[in-house]
Amino acid sequence: MVAWGNAWLAGHTGLDEAADHVEAVAGPVVAGDVPLRKYLANLRADGLRELRLALPAPGDPLGLSGPAPFNSAAVDSGQAAIVVLDGRNLGLVPTPDRRGSSYSGVRLEVHDCGPVRHDLPSLSEAERGLSEAMRSATDALAAVEGPAQARPSAVERRGGELAPGYPGRAHRVAALAARLATVVRLADERGLTSGQIAARSAALRELDHAVRRALVAAHHAIFEPLRS
Repeated sequence: MVAWGNAWLAGHTGLDEAADHVEAVAGPVVAGDVPLRKYLANLRADGLRELRLALPAPGDPLGLSGPAPFNSAAVDSGQAAIVVLDGRNLGLVPTPDRRGSSYSGVRLEVHDCGPVRHDLPSLSEAERGLSEAMRSATDALAAVEGPAQARPSAVERRGGELAPGYPGRAHRVAALAARLATVVRLADERGLTSGQIAARSAALRELDHAVRRALVAAHHAIFEPLRS
């Protein structure tokens, strides 16, 4: 939603196309009881300037600046969007929206939100950090034998895609980070022994931290000045 919402705000796509791409991944999206298209249109009328991404984890509130109720909900979800309006910000936290046996979508909880964080990594900084963490994790994981890891399917690899208007470098970084996020998740779910978990946990934490920073930086790259 952050990527396609920013592409819409920058004039690279229409509202309908942006909402279609979001709901192709998430299913129907509502904020409160307002459908996504209408909600985004209402936000724009209210002075919507940009959307920012937060990908926090316990002990690492990446992209968050309070207040506490929003931070707590975002950490529990693992993700949130910051709506930057004229004079105030809102925080959107996605939660599952299931109704009956066939309806499955996303409901956005709306919170008051603090200012945009300006200490987040640039795309180049995040890309360097991701490369370093990937090398470290590869060495650490290769040093410990474990069960064979299944190759992620196309569906498992989905996520992190950007939208028109983002630089090519941002697309590449986001795609790599999304693939590595799947590696982290599968490594955590493989039923490792306590010794293997101890040997790999530090590398996986470092990789997860770098992946989240890279995804945030890639989604914010549309705001960075173009460089030759």
